[in-house]
Amino acid sequence: MADYLSRFLSSSLDLGGGRISGRLALAPMAGLTHVAFREVLEDFGGFGLSATEMCSARALPSELPGRSPVYAWTLREKPHLLCQIMGGNAEDMVAAARKIEQDGLFGVDINLGCAASAICRRGAGAALLRNPEAAERIVRAVRRTVSCPITVKFRTGWQDDPNVAAEMGRRLEAAGADGLVFHPRVAPDRRSRPPKWRHIAEVKRAVSIPVLGNGNVFNAEDAVRMLDTTGCDGIALGRIAVARPWIFAQLSSGFQPESSIFASTAKLVTERIWAHFEPSWARKRYAKFMTFFSANFVFGHNLKRRLCRSKTLEEAIRDIDRLLNPCPSLLQRPDAHLFTS
Repeated sequence: MADYLSRFLSSSLDLGGGRISGRLALAPMAGLTHVAFREVLEDFGGFGLSATEMCSARALPSELPGRSPVYAWTLREKPHLLCQIMGGNAEDMVAAARKIEQDGLFGVDINLGCAASAICRRGAGAALLRNPEAAERIVRAVRRTVSCPITVKFRTGWQDDPNVAAEMGRRLEAAGADGLVFHPRVAPDRRSRPPKWRHIAEVKRAVSIPVLGNGNVFNAEDAVRMLDTTGCDGIALGRIAVARPWIFAQLSSGFQPESSIFASTAKLVTERIWAHFEPSWARKRYAKFMTFFSANFVFGHNLKRRLCRSKTLEEAIRDIDRLLNPCPSLLQRPDAHLFTS
């Protein structure tokens, strides 16, 4: 199983006019897949595609790389980095996509999955799943504007019907999307129920472009089962990538971490966060990272509370050394309750 999985996930995949070196991708997540986290992820490797956190399409044209807290990257990741944009009208999305291509990133990812009320009130994110014609117009307008790869991350929709998701996939392909990242949950679901992987198979059968499955892949057995049962072309990892940034290397090359990796990685991410962000931003990002990272441990809720008290880099490193050395008892699968915090 390990050899099959490694060979498949390490094979290249074409996305429109671009090619990625592997079939594992980092799913974009607001407040989590920022430049500091991705810098540590780059050192572990094992993925073919990564993504920024969600960026407002309206704000992005005025964002300055190197100064923006969300629109930022390192030079080594640009060749495989998508920037995810969120917006409710084609004009804003086109302007953002144009800037992303001009700045030399691999491609554009269009958010049709975020169901946060503040996003949906703007007619953006998952709200566009209620209006397929508007979603199609946005993708088509972006496709006319840029030649770089375009992917779309979307959910099943606002009703639990795989036929609706399959039809949306067909529309997105017809509008010019080069690949789809599909999360098979209804839009309002905050991961309180398991994703329905059979819906991924329906979307895959409906389109000819690559489909990456997303949702509840936490180990090699999960990855093999998703690939075998859905026929998807690759896998996008979200929450598990934050909890275990070495997961891509585990799945694609058989990397076997020692228990000391938890403390050392927590410190690396923490140091990178404070290096990239001013203190108030750093504290928020540190706390969000530690919420997900604490899901690894048997007493994760208690650890989260104690680790998230840190207000400075020095306090954070001290608390990591004190609380994660030696490594606390680990869960085989991360605590899903902390993943929904």
